[in-house]
Amino acid sequence: MDSITIKDIAKMCGVGVTTVSRAMNNHPDINKQTKAKVMKVIKENNYVPNNSARNLKRSQSKTIAVLIKGITNPFFNKMLQVFEKETKSRKYSYILQKVDENQDEIDVAIELEKEKRLKGIVFLGGYFSHTKEKLEQLTVPFVLSTIVMASQAGENNYSSVSVDDFAESYKIVNYLCSLGHKKIAIISAPMNDESIGQLRFDGYKKALEDNHIKLDRNLVWCMKDCIEGYSMKNGYEVTKELLKSEEEFTAIYAISDSLAVGACKAILETGKKIPDDYSVAGFDGMDIAFYYNPSITTIRQPVEEIAKETIKILFDLIHKKTNSVHRIFPAELVVRESTKEL
Repeated sequence: MDSITIKDIAKMCGVGVTTVSRAMNNHPDINKQTKAKVMKVIKENNYVPNNSARNLKRSQSKTIAVLIKGITNPFFNKMLQVFEKETKSRKYSYILQKVDENQDEIDVAIELEKEKRLKGIVFLGGYFSHTKEKLEQLTVPFVLSTIVMASQAGENNYSSVSVDDFAESYKIVNYLCSLGHKKIAIISAPMNDESIGQLRFDGYKKALEDNHIKLDRNLVWCMKDCIEGYSMKNGYEVTKELLKSEEEFTAIYAISDSLAVGACKAILETGKKIPDDYSVAGFDGMDIAFYYNPSITTIRQPVEEIAKETIKILFDLIHKKTNSVHRIFPAELVVRESTKEL
């Protein structure tokens, strides 16, 4: 049914044209069951909006989209600024699309691709476990940025830019061990997490193992599901509970700087001192880790370089100058005031 129209879709679903439009545009003011029904009919009939004037405009459009999971994570702020600047410098427009944790980013991308006639896509944050067949549903170039790819799709089917979260996490925990710390608590992602949180936890475990320190599960504290992930509030609340538990530890490693700032706040509120009573280390290299008092030892990711390389690769793919590319940037251990030798 190549000539199917939005009116046909509305008739099949028993709803109005406006409702179909809202479903396609992911409008919040629509019943979930109705939306699911509409999207099912659209998919079954391979419907693509075909208003000729709108299609002409879109076919001429020069637009890329950034689909982001974890949009509230302040680590992404600087990356988004670079994405926008680099995209506009190439005379392209830029769309930012939030993807909820329970949404399939590929499905979101496919709909966005149809609606906006995209030239390329950046997937930012989260965890990818899609098959080769799933990825092939995308008909425009795309790059994964700061994302863990855990599918069997094969590296020839996508491009990526990131740091080695396992190795960098190992680096900072190994540094704490070198200072003489043997009881190192961690604020980690939930144990069912399969993204960067898992890699950073694995790096923590391996560093302990290589320093002949047995993993103490009583020192493994996960972010709270009921609080925004990777936030200062989460780090604060988790550390308050850790301190109340009276578990013995000399250092705490938070897998993001925001969590580390929250941890510092909880420690200082008890009258304890950093680093005299507890050393604290973070991860990411955010500005707040430098300006906080005491300044926080961290792993600094080359955020601007990652963002610029992501856009460069995407446009090279768009202009068919390259095939799949995978870049892993080294990060830097930045030693500051929040850690000390025992």
